[in-house]
Amino acid sequence: THVKKMNIDSEALKNELETLMKKMIDTVHERHSEIEKVSESQRISAVNLIQYLTLRKEDIRLLQDKLHIAGLSSLASSESHILRQVQALLLRLGKKFSPKDISLCDYTKGRDLIKSRSNQLFGAKKDSRIPYLMVTFDSLLEDNHQMVVDLLNAGMNIARINCAHDNDKSWKKMIESVRKASKETGISCKIYMDIGGPKMRTTILGKGKKSAKVTLYEGDEFTLAEKDAKYDTSGIVIGCDEKDIVKQLKRGERVLFDDGVIEAIVLSNHNGLANLKVVRNSKKKNTLKAQKGMNFPESHFTIPALTENDRLALPFICEHADLIGYSFVREASDIKKLQKELSQYNKKPTIILKIETSDAVKNLPSLLLQGMHEDVFGVMIARGDLAVEIGFERMSEIQEEILWISEAAHVPVIWATQVLDNLNKSGIATRSEVTDAFYAGQSECVMLNKGEYILRTLKALTDILRRSGEHHVKKRFAFRPMQIASRYLKS
Repeated sequence: THVKKMNIDSEALKNELETLMKKMIDTVHERHSEIEKVSESQRISAVNLIQYLTLRKEDIRLLQDKLHIAGLSSLASSESHILRQVQALLLRLGKKFSPKDISLCDYTKGRDLIKSRSNQLFGAKKDSRIPYLMVTFDSLLEDNHQMVVDLLNAGMNIARINCAHDNDKSWKKMIESVRKASKETGISCKIYMDIGGPKMRTTILGKGKKSAKVTLYEGDEFTLAEKDAKYDTSGIVIGCDEKDIVKQLKRGERVLFDDGVIEAIVLSNHNGLANLKVVRNSKKKNTLKAQKGMNFPESHFTIPALTENDRLALPFICEHADLIGYSFVREASDIKKLQKELSQYNKKPTIILKIETSDAVKNLPSLLLQGMHEDVFGVMIARGDLAVEIGFERMSEIQEEILWISEAAHVPVIWATQVLDNLNKSGIATRSEVTDAFYAGQSECVMLNKGEYILRTLKALTDILRRSGEHHVKKRFAFRPMQIASRYLKS
């Protein structure tokens, strides 16, 4: 009756929802073989993920408006139980269902799955109102036991060690300090270790080699070379620490340096010698130093995400870590390789998929389904490299989509990189980063990088997240077609 008063055609609305429901159910049948491959404990999540992707392939913004006008759920914030929400709407509109046809994945089931998997990943925590808190360690904390105690008392739940830095002796000292402090305080703390992945960093091979830096202006041309190639050392020649990268570059592809501050384009490439032109340099001094990061957002490389150095670090990681961060994942086969490597160990850490490349975003559904071969795993939105790869202007949109899709898969998410970064480094927060920290509360875990003011930053983050948890209510989102969903369902 209420629907008719609002001038909404209830039968037409019911037909639209029934068509949508049928598509969701049919797609699950079509993808049955994929669903059967995942862990039995993950099948309800795999089904919900595929149903959500089916819905997000459609443009349902007009349908959402009709539902909203009718005083019904607009399907926003229903990621964890999407088919059941559609069925709940149909029930309101008078459709009858037999009990066997009603989806078992309702709001409570979806919420409980994410909560239980978060507990499995990150352990116990004192304050249920805020996400888990991860802090990045460095060698300075090896001998600063009191600081580790203070961090635990301030809310740290996970200690992060980046295996791209230091060595196993240093890692062991950090871990021992955490274990000792945890025992003293009675506060549990998980150990998370990142494997480094391919080293996409600059080396100066020609002019400027002694000072380990070169000057590059917009419009300048220079050479990007394999280290074993024959190049003119009198010119500007830059190399990459990772072998066989330059050989695979194609004309027209972009190469980004130093967190995207310098952008160049490939003009030509012959025998491991690529000619590049600088199209943008946002640095005041126009310099590029050695050991700065490189990103290749449009290139597709045939290099493994799991390097030989990563394999050498696995015995230590498996012995000491609770969680393992998998860097520069691009496709499902990358995850399969790590899963195979870890299967050789009696004790193995839980995998966290680091989403930090444009390929990882495009292939996110496949990555999640491969991750579901495990009973539990997590996702990290590694916003540093990801923002460079996809473009800073798209970062807000993409991190939101990763949150939605991961919630549909009931996968806990870590929100990482540059959270309260200015406060951490200088002691003073910017207005924009406080807002960013507030929205980090949408995730299950928030990561802080190392910094001089880490304790002050951790306390500030706890306060911001507590206010977020008490005040933040999800907005109503309009569901235009999502490219990630369309791409996966076409495959």
